[in-house]
Amino acid sequence: MQTIEPVLVFALLLNFFILGNSRMWAVIYAVAVQGAALGAMYPIAHQQGLYGSGPEPWSTIAWLTVLTLAIIGIKGILIPRLLFRAMRDADIQWHIESAIGILPSLLIGAAGASLALVFARRLPLVGGHTSALVIPAALATMLTGFLVLITRKLVLSQVLGYILLENGIFIFGLLLIEAVPILVELGVVLDLVVCVFVMGIIINHVNRSLPAATAEHLSTLRE
Repeated sequence: MQTIEPVLVFALLLNFFILGNSRMWAVIYAVAVQGAALGAMYPIAHQQGLYGSGPEPWSTIAWLTVLTLAIIGIKGILIPRLLFRAMRDADIQWHIESAIGILPSLLIGAAGASLALVFARRLPLVGGHTSALVIPAALATMLTGFLVLITRKLVLSQVLGYILLENGIFIFGLLLIEAVPILVELGVVLDLVVCVFVMGIIINHVNRSLPAATAEHLSTLRE
């Protein structure tokens, strides 16, 4: 899977950009670009992982095209539009506050990416048909999502953290292309769509009661 490595490197660089940025619109665009890049990478990884020894049937090519367009459309277009609309409708501030600061977030992200690289080299999955960057990119992206979830105060920024977690799981799914070539990706996309719409409903109700929509205010809600 050597041809997917530039996309994985790009995804890693976007992780650092997200951790080092305090502007909400820039983070939304970065998450969207990362999701679209992963979607565009999927048919290449699928072809090399499953059909590298011969040509693919037209039905498979057509299905891969539809699935790829769906992934790019959902991750790169639909979700960002929903998030920007939620920002405008709720009149939420565009500056993201971090509980630990931008520099510590970057340092933790860099340390996590380095440890992921070291850890991946010790796994038997690395080598041969699998790119050495799949596991590090997946772990680093999930760590970035986790950091955004626990350190960013705006509820919408935590939605972005969940989407980053989904992107990391999507990258991990590349390891299962030979065993489950399509079902894993379909499950991730469906779960992502359902979660985004559910979070949209939650944010809508939270913003009616809490205009600031920060995570700290969630503790004040009672059933």
